[in-house]
Amino acid sequence: MIKFGPSGNGEKFYADGHKHTEEAAQYCKNLGLSCYEYSFGRGILLSEGKALAIGQAFKDAGVEISVHAPYFINFANPDDEAAQKSYNYVLNSAKYLKLFGGNRLVFHPAAQGKATRETAVNVTGDRLKVLRDYIYLNNLEDLYFCPETMGKLAQIGTLEEVVSFCKIDKVYLPAVDFGHLNAREGGSLKTVEDYKSRLEYMIAELGYERVKHFHVHFSKIMYGGKGEIKHLTFEDDVYGPEFEPLAVALKELKLEPYIVSESAGTQVEDALEMKRIYGSVDI
Repeated sequence: MIKFGPSGNGEKFYADGHKHTEEAAQYCKNLGLSCYEYSFGRGILLSEGKALAIGQAFKDAGVEISVHAPYFINFANPDDEAAQKSYNYVLNSAKYLKLFGGNRLVFHPAAQGKATRETAVNVTGDRLKVLRDYIYLNNLEDLYFCPETMGKLAQIGTLEEVVSFCKIDKVYLPAVDFGHLNAREGGSLKTVEDYKSRLEYMIAELGYERVKHFHVHFSKIMYGGKGEIKHLTFEDDVYGPEFEPLAVALKELKLEPYIVSESAGTQVEDALEMKRIYGSVDI
């Protein structure tokens, strides 16, 4: 079943007097949201006991929880010691994901750096094969590891690159950030067909069953010549992308992803708006 929820706690969560992420579980449930993404973007700054408490709160509320691994990950870094740190960031995030009781881990694959695009992509792919081996060695193959499409041109993470990484092993599931795609492609996502062409490409390459419940990030994003500049809210009417044509495409293709709102401060309200739009679409 399709799920909608926020990335972290929006401004209204705190304005309403809430302080702790454990409270976000019931908060989301009361609003009718069914998923939530916890970000370790700036590092894992959480005790195991706190993680267990958060996980219990989400289990009790019946709201699924995913995690975003630290932003420091770069599997294209030519230095093997730096790559080892990236492996550890993913594996430690997976450990906390287990404590939460979730099964989806999103990560940024890499940055191109001074290498050619081809070299950076090949190195990233090789490192993701090593990561796959670590995943199985640590008995983490019951989780999904989701390489994300990225918004800056200098980052590794076109849709095609992410799909190629997911072909390495079934533990990898695409995390498609449509705001990122729209930003790196200069505003490419406008029509239902624009979205369907991307979704049909994924289905053709990875198979319907694998793509049916893929991971989605969605927000409007300001962009320039180098791609993504900053996340916006649904109030923006300049940059896009719009959610409604994606909702139509998802329904037409019978896809039911896990959709996370990454709007800037209004992620809860915009997750609810996406749910409303999806429910209003009639095909």
